[in-house]
Amino acid sequence: MDIIIHDLKLESFSSIFKDIDEKKFKIISDNKKIKNCKGCFECWIKTPGKCVIKDGYQDLGESFSKADKIIIISECYYGGYSPFVKKVLDRSIPYLLPFFRIEDNEIHHKIRYKKKFRLEVHFYGENIDAEEKDTANELVKANSINLNLKEYSIFFDRSFMMLKNQVLNKGGQL
Repeated sequence: MDIIIHDLKLESFSSIFKDIDEKKFKIISDNKKIKNCKGCFECWIKTPGKCVIKDGYQDLGESFSKADKIIIISECYYGGYSPFVKKVLDRSIPYLLPFFRIEDNEIHHKIRYKKKFRLEVHFYGENIDAEEKDTANELVKANSINLNLKEYSIFFDRSFMMLKNQVLNKGGQL
């Protein structure tokens, strides 16, 4: 199964993915119910691998462990993810273990699950400048290292139509 995490309005998302097979994809969209990560670490200590916040997003770590590919569609906010997408990624921390590993002289969390997924990030926005692109590239690269991913790709789209065309072109692989 693949996962699509997006911050698009329902009608915009539906115009890109008209006939999406919901058996093949898990769609994570903003239903305005996601809560912020509390930083309580109970997902590591008390309920390993599962968030204790019951808002419909408590199984993200396990969902990530089953994905072959995760596609993120996010408006670019100063070289980062939109608030909703950032909350989803924060709440996926149960995907990792509380223990550490050293990679390239950097400390990273150990991985709870052996299966690795591919990450595809689509940032959209009319005025994404070079500095924001650099920041976003570094962010996605760091995310891929932290999550111990097999590969990642990143795209920047100025308009919704460009985003739609880019995702649909990549969508041949969906």
